[in-house]
Amino acid sequence: MLFRVLAGFALAVSLSVVASAQSKGFRLSADPVLVETGALRYLLPRFALKTGVRVEVVDGTGDAHLAPSADGLPVFQSLDGTVFHLSIADGGQADHARRFLEWLTSDIGRRAILKVKVGGAAPFAPVEAVAVIDVVEEPTGDIVLGEEVALRKCGRCHVISKKNRFGGIGSTPSFGALKTLPAWQDRFDTFWTLNPHPAFTQIEGVTEPFDPQRPSPIAPVELTLTELEALLAYVVSIKPKDLGKALIVQ
Repeated sequence: MLFRVLAGFALAVSLSVVASAQSKGFRLSADPVLVETGALRYLLPRFALKTGVRVEVVDGTGDAHLAPSADGLPVFQSLDGTVFHLSIADGGQADHARRFLEWLTSDIGRRAILKVKVGGAAPFAPVEAVAVIDVVEEPTGDIVLGEEVALRKCGRCHVISKKNRFGGIGSTPSFGALKTLPAWQDRFDTFWTLNPHPAFTQIEGVTEPFDPQRPSPIAPVELTLTELEALLAYVVSIKPKDLGKALIVQ
């Protein structure tokens, strides 16, 4: 009898944990043409970083729908004047979908829309005209913690500072070298989506767990949102490296 009670309790806790994990995100169905542009691959990680809400893009019905239709609220438009609307279904994930709507229409979200590039061009703009503000967004994380995280978790491949100047991998650019790139902040803000990072990087509450059939090829790099914010704050604080010439990125 006691075993049944304990087993039932364990099952209830397990279901509660699963429900909690699922509550951190919502399912977004989107116009196939929009998905093919790659715009969501740029926007969704930035939204997840700021909010901790993970978005799964799905075919068919989702908790929200993003498409050029009359349903929902307008969020951005393409160069030909096509307006994309975000409609939100009633349900348990509606609050998370509304956070996405709020983010898309905020100053940060609008700047992110303007920074989406397809073939070197910016194909989208907010529905309401806004000035393009090319500024460095200052993270609010703990710089001291960020340096410790960078050395311990990123220093396996990158030279972070003089503290590990003989570490890293020779073919991997240092943090100082990466900061010479014009779009360095965009690269750092979404690094876990850029190859080879997705194969071994996990951001708590943001990335999906590894497929059991395709585990990480190396010891995973695991970060909490607090560590991630701290890491980004530290990156902002370091100086670009004087390379003598521009870094070539393939």
